[in-house]
Order: sequence, then structure tokens, then C-alpha cells
Amino acid sequence: MQVAQQQALRNRMPLPSFEESVPLMISFAPNWPLRTVIFRVLGTALVIGAAAMWFMPGSNLSAETALMKLGVSLFFFFSGLALLMIHHQDNQPDAYFDPIRRELRVLQKNNRGRPQTVLRRSYDSLGSARFNEHYLEICDVDGTILMRLPIESAEIRHALRMQLSGLVNISV
Repeated sequence: MQVAQQQALRNRMPLPSFEESVPLMISFAPNWPLRTVIFRVLGTALVIGAAAMWFMPGSNLSAETALMKLGVSLFFFFSGLALLMIHHQDNQPDAYFDPIRRELRVLQKNNRGRPQTVLRRSYDSLGSARFNEHYLEICDVDGTILMRLPIESAEIRHALRMQLSGLVNISV
């Protein structure tokens, strides 16, 4: 019964035009910035260590030692590269706020680099939105945090607040 009432209410509300409200896309940020810095420092050290291993003086270059040195340096290089790329900006999903369809979509790049929808929620199914000075927290109906998105400017915060007002409960 409640779903039918929401559908009737949605059908009575005029759809916003594209000129009035524009779609917004916000990228997720890593949860722990300190962990990102530690991974980058360790990754850089491993990549430099892989190259520096060949310039260390006093090592004999027998065939067995050179093969072992090659294996260790390749392991250091690829491990360092993995640590450098683990929280790269291109690997982070994007949150797309669509005012025409009145929905929030989370887009993740697939293997070919094209965005793919991994989550789609209508504004009616969201519990609330909490605006902070630097973050937007989207909460579910039961109050659990679905996502925390960084907001770079006051203009984006204002545009999101205007887009979500009347459709999602906005708490301060």
C-alpha cells in the first residue's frame, strides 16, 4: 500500500528540468589517508630497492646468485608497484546523483576502463543525508551509513542540498 502511495506521489510531482538541476558526480576517497601514505612510501622504497639491488658493491655475480637476485628484484618491483596502485584515484568508484531519474548510482570502472553501475538507489529508498563541512554522509532507512563522500566546494554542497531537498530527509 505504501509503495502505491509513493508511486502516486512521484507521478504527481513534476520532473525537474535539466536546466534547473544538473547531475553531480563525486569520487569516493580512501577511508584511511594515513594508510595510503604508508603504502606509497613502502611501494616507492620497494621499487627503488629493486633497482638499487643491482648497484650494491661487493656481490659476486655467479650464475646462481644472479638468478636469485633477479627473482628478488622482480618480486620487490612488482610488490612495490602493487602498493603504489592500491589506492590510485582511477580505482575509486564515483557517486552519480541524477536529478531526472531521482536516483543515486555508484559507478565503478570495469576491466576496459568503462564505468559500470554497481549500485542504484532511488532517492525515496534513502534514509537521510547529513552534510558536513567536508563530507556528505548518505544513511539508510535504519540509520546506518551507506557512504561518506568528500565535498570539495561550497557550490557542490549547495547543489546537492538543493537536489536532495524535499526527496531525502536532510539532517544537519
